[in-house]
Amino acid sequence: MANNKSNGSNSKEELAKAAQASAKKQSQNSGKKKGGLIAYLRGVRQEFRKVVWPTREELTTNTIVVFACVIFFAVAFWLIDTGFLAALKGILGITLS
Repeated sequence: MANNKSNGSNSKEELAKAAQASAKKQSQNSGKKKGGLIAYLRGVRQEFRKVVWPTREELTTNTIVVFACVIFFAVAFWLIDTGFLAALKGILGITLS
């Protein structure tokens, strides 16, 4: 049991040292803000170059699929809502103005 206690304290010390080193590293890095906005915009430009943009045909096809799905689900929800309303009217005998 003595070994477990000493190992536990060693690991706690190691964690404390690692936390201190991490905090020290972060404080050193926070002072380095050279070219902030310009470097950011360069990074954005580099990322935009990596993007694979869809062709006109792919864009058209995907747009049609999205519109078809929206219309399908709108009609489906309308039908379900109308069915539930009819069922509630029949069961409860209520009328809605």
